[in-house]
Amino acid sequence: MNFIVSIWEFIQNQILGMQWLNILVGNILEKLGLDRNTHLFGGVQFFFYDVIKITILLCSLIFFISYIQSYFPPEKSKKILGRFHGIWANIVGALLGTVTPFCSCSSIPLFIGFSSAGLPLGVTFSFLISSPMVDLGSLLLLIGIFGTKIAVWYVVLGLVIAVIGGTIIEKLKLENEIEDFIRNAKSVGNIELDIPELTVSDRINFAKEQVKETFRKVFPYIIVGVGIGAAIHNWIPENWISGILGSKNPLGVILSTIVGIPIYADIFGTIPIAEALLFKGANLGSILAFMMAVTTLSLPSLVMLRKAVKPKLLRIFIGICALGIVITGYFFNYMQQFMI
Repeated sequence: MNFIVSIWEFIQNQILGMQWLNILVGNILEKLGLDRNTHLFGGVQFFFYDVIKITILLCSLIFFISYIQSYFPPEKSKKILGRFHGIWANIVGALLGTVTPFCSCSSIPLFIGFSSAGLPLGVTFSFLISSPMVDLGSLLLLIGIFGTKIAVWYVVLGLVIAVIGGTIIEKLKLENEIEDFIRNAKSVGNIELDIPELTVSDRINFAKEQVKETFRKVFPYIIVGVGIGAAIHNWIPENWISGILGSKNPLGVILSTIVGIPIYADIFGTIPIAEALLFKGANLGSILAFMMAVTTLSLPSLVMLRKAVKPKLLRIFIGICALGIVITGYFFNYMQQFMI
């Protein structure tokens, strides 16, 4: 058993966490003449280490997930979702969201397509919530920073929010709150389409294109996120962070959620910020609530979603997600002593 634990710790620390890369970057910077004892050294080391680490893992994971995703094009996904009913349909919709490496804005066109195809409203919202919030690719990055327990709980609770949120919206019978152009397109969405069978070469090419496209979209946010993380890690005093987001502030989770909503980034851009906040003593719940708010309720995505749904449904969606995120944050705060 100890051998298995040692192997997993090696995978978590050296393969996913790439601690060897951090040491390598530090040694290179030292040879270039930077003083290891300065804030500048720490900031530059953090920046290059995180950018390289996230880029390597991001490209590898997106390729793998996109290859799997090639078996589930939108037309096939609609058919799969159409076979399930009740809460099982919400669960499948939420799970489908985990294999779509999209930010919140990129998920909305698929949400519109599913709604136009006549899928139940609750199922489409379960997908819309889980797609940006819970990404299987990010799971491995989260393991490298927070450990296995926290990463798995993050994914599980994100799926719970998606399933419960979609179920509530379904029970409220809000179909009339979808904009007319989507509801009127349902007859078109029900047309059966022939889905061409892809070869292995086609799937590999598809995965390569997804890596290129996703990397182009995500990389600017990685740079910004790592830059902010480096500043927090090396220049912002620890007592500031712990005072605002630490255990002494019971409103830290709520504050993190509110602060996260206007920001637009995907989960890969928020991870370096979360890593720096954790190092500075912020509560786990506040950190993860911030990540969930940024990825699920960013202001640009809400503006886009407003084009597809009416104000009442948009307010309900925001309220359900925000409440779920806050409850999840306080749960993590309570469980932090058992997880770290």
